[in-house]
Amino acid sequence: MKTLAYPLLLVAATAALAGCGGDPAPAAPPSAAPAVAAAESTAPGVPCGDVTGTGGAKTTVVTHGAVDCAAATKLLKDYFAKLTPAEAKSPDGPGPVALDEWTCGSGANDPVTACSTEDGRQVEATRA
Repeated sequence: MKTLAYPLLLVAATAALAGCGGDPAPAAPPSAAPAVAAAESTAPGVPCGDVTGTGGAKTTVVTHGAVDCAAATKLLKDYFAKLTPAEAKSPDGPGPVALDEWTCGSGANDPVTACSTEDGRQVEATRA
């Protein structure tokens, strides 16, 4: 019986090693993550309802990237609440205003307020 155990052990070890010697599974190309991020940033966005903007204007909220609607609407409410009347009427447009990791603002007479983070998340508010 001892004579059979050694050859069987040798066969099992050889079979196990043969499985390890094959080609490894192909890794994802290094550019896969940036491609996914680029695809997300060009997505049309997710509508999140309305908030009250500067001067009581109805403003529609849209998110781009990994931002949920509750966070987006809170961000824009906080932004509009933080603006002073002078900032809101600035000839250069209101902003930029920093709110935690976000920076928000818009151009002069621009109906769109844009907020963004350094990691590419975006929230937009458009006056109706």
